Amino acid sequence: MLDLTLYVKFFLGLIAIINPFGLLPVFVSLTSHQTEVERNQTGKIANFAVVVILLVTIFAGQHILNLFSISLSAFRIAGGSLICIIAMSMLQGKLGEVKRNKEEDREASGMESVAVVPLALPLMAGPGAISSVIVSAAEHNTLENLIGMSITVILFGLLSFSLFRMAPLIFKVLGNTGINVITRLMGLLMLSIGIEVIGAGIKGLFPGVMA
Repeated sequence: MLDLTLYVKFFLGLIAIINPFGLLPVFVSLTSHQTEVERNQTGKIANFAVVVILLVTIFAGQHILNLFSISLSAFRIAGGSLICIIAMSMLQGKLGEVKRNKEEDREASGMESVAVVPLALPLMAGPGAISSVIVSAAEHNTLENLIGMSITVILFGLLSFSLFRMAPLIFKVLGNTGINVITRLMGLLMLSIGIEVIGAGIKGLFPGVMA
């Protein structure tokens, strides 16, 4: 039987970590030179790319860990730490240097197409999102759960695309202040997720410490 609680938690985790609300100002800025049709096409390609990246991560993540002989517990600690770093940046109302840096910003400003780079990767399907998906898929690695998480990723992509379609209106209504408030709330949720992942990793590596 499919565990709906698992998928709801996974879905909310994707929203918190990828934070499509917080990316709306960046999306509007990167597509400011485009027509409405071109902007919608950019949003569609970006979210399609994110879905593909995360689907590949769901099914290949555990194999990548095995290839490099990395234990799930060690990866939990590393991934959780990265999630916490990004969350601390979000709590300050910023995307953070972990997701993008000044050099990438300069490259993006000169690109004609920004859908895949930098929107899909690394802004949306960044290290934090990929780490979180690998951990979730490795923890719940039955075929039913992998299919359920895949459907959840597709639903997230549809939600994110809908937000991007309404980006100018949402950004106009919420403004920078509203976007920053949502980003900070997402950062707090993300920090909680990161700490929980680190705790599970420490318990797995040192079972006697947290017995």
